[in-house]
Amino acid sequence: MQRLDATIFDYCEQWSAPPDPVLYELERETHLRTLAPQMLSGALQGQLLKLFSQLQRPKSVLEIGTFTGYATICLAQGLARDGRVRTIEANPELEYLIRKYLKIAGLEDKVEVHIGDAMQVIPTLPGTFDLVFIDAGKQYYQAYYDLIIDRVESGGLIIADNVLWSGKVATGLRETDADTKLLHAFNVSLQEDERVDNLLLPIRDGLLVARKR
Repeated sequence: MQRLDATIFDYCEQWSAPPDPVLYELERETHLRTLAPQMLSGALQGQLLKLFSQLQRPKSVLEIGTFTGYATICLAQGLARDGRVRTIEANPELEYLIRKYLKIAGLEDKVEVHIGDAMQVIPTLPGTFDLVFIDAGKQYYQAYYDLIIDRVESGGLIIADNVLWSGKVATGLRETDADTKLLHAFNVSLQEDERVDNLLLPIRDGLLVARKR
C-alpha cells in the first residue's frame, strides 16, 4: 500500500502544473543546507497552496512557520494586487534563506518576515486575515488557532499542515504519543467548531482546510 501511495503521488506531481523554477532551486538548497528538508511543503502541496491563494485572492495572509519560505512564495503568488503575506519563523538561522529566495522570486515587497515566537508575534500584527496557513510547532496548533480564529474574515481559509502525522492520528499511537494525541485533538476540535466548515485532505502529511462561516 505504501508503494502504491508513492506511485500515485508521483503520478499526480507529474501531471500537475510544475512549480516556478525558483522553487526548484529553493528546494535544492533546502536539502543542502538544512537538517530536516522534509519539512518543505514540496511541489504538489505547494501548487495546492498557490491554487487556494489564487482562488481566494487574499489581501492579508498569515503564515505561522516559514521554514525556508517555499509555502510562503506559493501563497504570495496568489495575492490580490495590494495583498501582503506576514510570515513568522522561530529559527533565526533560516532568515537568510527566506529573504534570499523572496528576493529572487521578486516578492520581497509582498512578504513581511517576522523572526520570533508566533505566540508573541501574532498579537502584535494589525488587522484581519483572509487566509492563514499553520505549519509550526504541532503542540501549539490549538493555541495558534485560538489566537487567529476571531481575526479571520468570513469566507476566509485556515489551512493546517501535518494533521495526519504520518498516519499516526488514525492508529492507537494517538493514545500514547504526545504530538499525535494533540494533533488528533486539534482535528476533533475543528470538526466540532460551528464557526467553520472543515475538510481534511490526505495530501502529503495531511492538510486540514477550514472555511470561516
